[in-house]
Amino acid sequence: MSYDAVPGGTPQPLPTAESPDAESTLPATASETTPDNPWPLQLLSRKLKTHIERAPAAWIEGQVIELNRRGGSAFVTLRDTDAEISLPASLWSNVLDRQKMPLERGSRVVALVKPEFWLKTGRLNMSIKDIRPVGLGDLLARIERLRQALGTEGLFSESRKKRLPLLPHRIGLITGRDSDAKKDVLRNAALRWPAVEFAIREVAVQGVTAVTQILAALRELDADPHVDVIVIARGGGALEDLLPFSNEELVRAVSAAATPVVSAIGHEADHPILDDVADLRASTPTDAAKRIVPDVAEELARVRQAREQLHRSVARLVDRETDRLHALRSRPVLASPEGMVTARAEDVERLRKHAHTAVSSAVVRALDQMHHLRAQVRALSPQKTLDRGYAVVQVTGADGIGHDVVRSPDQAPDGTELTLRLAEGRLSAVSSGASGHPSKQQQNED
Repeated sequence: MSYDAVPGGTPQPLPTAESPDAESTLPATASETTPDNPWPLQLLSRKLKTHIERAPAAWIEGQVIELNRRGGSAFVTLRDTDAEISLPASLWSNVLDRQKMPLERGSRVVALVKPEFWLKTGRLNMSIKDIRPVGLGDLLARIERLRQALGTEGLFSESRKKRLPLLPHRIGLITGRDSDAKKDVLRNAALRWPAVEFAIREVAVQGVTAVTQILAALRELDADPHVDVIVIARGGGALEDLLPFSNEELVRAVSAAATPVVSAIGHEADHPILDDVADLRASTPTDAAKRIVPDVAEELARVRQAREQLHRSVARLVDRETDRLHALRSRPVLASPEGMVTARAEDVERLRKHAHTAVSSAVVRALDQMHHLRAQVRALSPQKTLDRGYAVVQVTGADGIGHDVVRSPDQAPDGTELTLRLAEGRLSAVSSGASGHPSKQQQNED
């Protein structure tokens, strides 16, 4: 109990976090504290301890980079497998003693961690309640689960894979610093196509920084419009060394890249998930160099073969067309083209004569028919009747010209002036009346 001197009176006790009046005089929350009304340090520590210890224990994965045993306890430092983040923790020695194989620096482990707050010193401690090493079998099983999950999403589908250019102008190469994989790719690519260009990004290909550096290099090369294809190359190694190339973030970045990506990781037996998502999987860095650029000697040989084949095809075409021309020229119509004109001229002359004969015959027949018809017309003409001695008797009109033909005596009574039309000329006469009717026999004879 502490006291405060009150002017003109006796000392009064100050309230503390344990006193009954603390709840009424101290701020209820940290935001309500002020310089004139602060929390006691112990109150803050207790509240932190209560808040932190409410957090549940969590299983985490990391790599042991420090391990110290001190009597009944031990202190370890775990580092993230894909980032430069570490975490100190403590555990009892009996937790370590339960392990079948002793933990060493560099071991990959999973640990059950519970945060604790030490009230007296104000320190945050991560207490490991259980720890287990991650074996190769566990890593392989985890990789296969991730492979199946990504395959179910369709990231490995052939329809998503992009075709590599026939002759890339510039190749992006992501590889280790001064590594054998880099030398293999450069040497074999230059041997096959000396004019090939590279944009090289040297990165860490194993360890905690590998994924971060490879992702940065991949995004940089993918954004370069002059890079036609990207090769991620690394030599062989243990399973733990190749784990960055099965990282989910890296695999998804390769799948989303706009530039074709070639995976050339390790040896033929190595098979990280990157091989499945890449647009082309090469068994080795050397194989990648052979598959991304053509062999200049082979291409020149193909050009020569194509030229020879083209020359043979043109020669065969010329020979074939020459033979056709000779065959056409040997035909009679081309050997003596005037024969066709002569034959047609003879046909024309024959047809002309035939037409002249036909027309002449038609004219002769028409003339004969005309003469015949004219003779018929003349035979039926009234003039012929007059020529045989007959006459036509007409009544003379007032104009002195005969009009009406007299057919019976009744039409020409006595004194009627008549006009007689003879075969040659006319006569005038006067009727003296009827002299009697002719007998029936005479009428019949007439």
